[in-house]
Amino acid sequence: MDMIIATHNKHKVEEFSRILAPLGVTIRTAELTEAEETGTTFRENAYIKAKAACDETGLPCIADDSGLSVDALNGEPGVYSARYAEEGKRKKTVLEKLRSVPEEERGAHFTSAICCVFPNGDVLEAEGYCYGRIAHECRGTSGFGYDPIFICTEESCAGKTFGEATAAEKDAVSHRGKSLRLFAEKLENYLKNKEG
Repeated sequence: MDMIIATHNKHKVEEFSRILAPLGVTIRTAELTEAEETGTTFRENAYIKAKAACDETGLPCIADDSGLSVDALNGEPGVYSARYAEEGKRKKTVLEKLRSVPEEERGAHFTSAICCVFPNGDVLEAEGYCYGRIAHECRGTSGFGYDPIFICTEESCAGKTFGEATAAEKDAVSHRGKSLRLFAEKLENYLKNKEG
């Protein structure tokens, strides 16, 4: 089954492809009009992007909205993670705002909300979370976005930033890995019911 992904982020394309390939899903990209993310939650924004892409292409479309929420910043950057500061300065902005915040108050979590909209109007949604804390400096060169400043506290990569973790370690515990696995289960059931 071919599915359009509503993103220009090649890292997201790779993650979605890796986790959904065993279901026989081929993730494809398309030149899409940028949907205006007017939602106040990750779930709302994922739906807005998937629905706009489905309307534009006439194909099943999947989108995710994800971001970092930092406890000491009252949940910022949250849904504004991708536009929190100038490109290239987002991690630095978070680190600067937390400069005097002690270790025990640097808690944070990532959220990933996934939505798939089908041409017949059916909608599948899933959400995943990953908990950790913010490092005092960037560590590692893997991943993307805020990965080098997010120290995971979950089992497979505890103590490492997502920038230091391997793709397999990250997939096992990441917010997107969790939401994608949950989405994959829902999609598998949906496709079985359609065939039945």
